Amino acid sequence: MQQITFSFPATRRLSGKALAGVVGSGDMEVLYVADDRDELRVAITTSVDNSSPRWQALFERLSSFSALPSGQMTIHDFGATPGVARIRIEQVFEEVADA
Repeated sequence: MQQITFSFPATRRLSGKALAGVVGSGDMEVLYVADDRDELRVAITTSVDNSSPRWQALFERLSSFSALPSGQMTIHDFGATPGVARIRIEQVFEEVADA
């Protein structure tokens, strides 16, 4: 298992917390907790070695489409495709934004 951490500038605020996915599904789980800092902190545990560049590119792409919210995100990845990863991440942001 590889541990990866990132920090990205956050330009919007949300409140609350959300969970998307199920870690036992063989896919991935994303937990998000909003806060009032100026960054999104991401902690990833993944079964895919050397995947840091893939995750970096995914978050850079997400930030180019919409503003990243401040908070702490924890991801447990068991080989999800980039498409599934993006869906799970967007699900938690949407759930918290709609709460």
